[in-house]
Amino acid sequence: MSEEVVISVKNLHKVYILKGEKVHALRGINLDLYRGEYFSLMGPSGSGKTTFFNMVGAIDKPTKGKVVLEGIDLSTLTPGQLAWMRCHRIGYIFQTFNLIEPLTALDNVELPMIFAGIPKDERIKRAKKLLELVGLGDRLHHRPDELSGGQQQRVAIARALANEPAIVLADEPTGNLDLRTGLQITRLLKRVSIEKQVTVLCATHDLKMIDISDRIAWLRDGMIERLEKREELLITPSDIGVEIVV
Repeated sequence: MSEEVVISVKNLHKVYILKGEKVHALRGINLDLYRGEYFSLMGPSGSGKTTFFNMVGAIDKPTKGKVVLEGIDLSTLTPGQLAWMRCHRIGYIFQTFNLIEPLTALDNVELPMIFAGIPKDERIKRAKKLLELVGLGDRLHHRPDELSGGQQQRVAIARALANEPAIVLADEPTGNLDLRTGLQITRLLKRVSIEKQVTVLCATHDLKMIDISDRIAWLRDGMIERLEKREELLITPSDIGVEIVV
């Protein structure tokens, strides 16, 4: 992990209007994420994790404050510019993998590069290297229904890295995996953050993910309740006992 700030969140607020009432999803979050950092975000249902992901992922705009990605304030961008950022600078990994069923592993990893305008030869070359990186060099032409859950998540990780993003958002990436497979995916994500120097922001309640994190933020009622380095981590019974759902 370097000391270079990739994402800077400044006084971030998000207010929704629900049935005529104001709902404060985020209440003044300030946070810097560093290049190559593995950062875990924890909190109970309704704490604001999904909203925070949407802000950092350039999917939604804040009511107040800003998200700065590599020096660019996302709230100032046009819809077209935001789409470019989502394609080129942000990768996404989902709990349910979200692979396209008729396509092979190679095709799924190529897909973001098609949207980015990468030439075919370069797409194939890069997709093969990424699938080899995640341990699927012998599964290039297998479709999702021919792959295990862990293998599908490996394809999803390779796809998230396709356009060499600055940050990868991982939403409960081990939630649908068994203990052993989840541990493998956890170690793979950590290795990727180091080797590729990509920042990984992970929403999770999986203690394996916490164990490999550089820092952990505990979110509650739209605010950061605690921010801890891994070596200083203190998990209380209430942290473990609360059901956490994104």
